[in-house]
Amino acid sequence: MVGSSGRPDETPTTGHEWDGITEFNNPLPRWWLWTFYATVLWAVAYWIAMPAWPLVEGYTRGLLGYSQRAVVAGQVADRDAMQARYVERIAAASLEEIAADPELLSFALAGGRSAYAVNCSQCHGSGAEGAVGYPNLNDDDWLWGGSLEAIAYTIRHGVRNESDESRYSEMPAYGRDGFLEPEQIVAVVRYVLSLSAGGDGPAAGEGADIFAEQCSICHGEDGRGSVDLGAPNLTDAIWLFGGDYESVLAQVQNSRGGVMPAWGERLPPETIKQLAIYVHALGGGT
Repeated sequence: MVGSSGRPDETPTTGHEWDGITEFNNPLPRWWLWTFYATVLWAVAYWIAMPAWPLVEGYTRGLLGYSQRAVVAGQVADRDAMQARYVERIAAASLEEIAADPELLSFALAGGRSAYAVNCSQCHGSGAEGAVGYPNLNDDDWLWGGSLEAIAYTIRHGVRNESDESRYSEMPAYGRDGFLEPEQIVAVVRYVLSLSAGGDGPAAGEGADIFAEQCSICHGEDGRGSVDLGAPNLTDAIWLFGGDYESVLAQVQNSRGGVMPAWGERLPPETIKQLAIYVHALGGGT
C-alpha cells in the first residue's frame, strides 16, 4: 500500500518532511558503523601514544616517545659512519692519488655529483652545460686551467668575491669609461670576430692595431688568452657572454664578469676534493 507521499506505508521515516518530501529512516549498515567506531578509537589511541597535538610551545610527545627527527638523525649517523673511512682517506690523499685509486675515485665521483647538484647546478645547470655568463664545464675551455689542482683552487676560493685568494680578472669597459671611441670599438670587435673559429681569418687594419695596443697584454698577441690572468681564448668558438657581433660589442663597451662563491668557506676540504674530481671528469678536465 502506498501513501500520499508515494512511499510504502510500512517504510519507517524520521518524521521530517519538506514540501511534501518525507525522509526515510534507513540506518547505516552495522559493518560500516563498527568500522567508523574503530577509526575513532584508533584516533584516540594514536593521540595518546604518538606526537599529535600542537601546543603553545612544542607538541604532545606521546607515551611511546616516537620522533621522526630522531629516526632521520639515526639514519644520517649510520650513513656518516659507513662513509667515514672513505672520507678520511680522501681527506688524507692528494687529488692525483684519489684519481688513481678506483675505489676512492668511485666514491669521490658519487659524492661530487651530489655536492654539485646541491651547490653548483643552480648556475652551471644540472648537466653542467652552463648558460650566458655561467661557464660550460663540459668543454675544454678553462679561464684558470682545467687540471685537478686548478679546478680545486677555483672551487675553493671562487671568482671575483671578497676572499683575498679569489681568482680575479677584470676587463676595462672601453666604451663606458671612454678608453676608446665608438668607431675604434667597432673596429676591434670586427677584428676579434675575425680571430674566432669559423671566421675569415684575422683582419688587418685599425682593429688589429687597437687589439695589439689595448688587448694583447691579457689575451696575447695571437688572441689565445692567458690561464695565468684568466683571460679567455678569443680564437675558439666558445664565448661566455655570446659570440655574435652585438654580444661582443656589449662586452667591449661595458665589460661584464661573473662572481663565484669561495666554497672553501662553506664546504669541508674533502667535499671540495670530490667536487674537483667530479667536475674534472665531466669531460673538460686537462
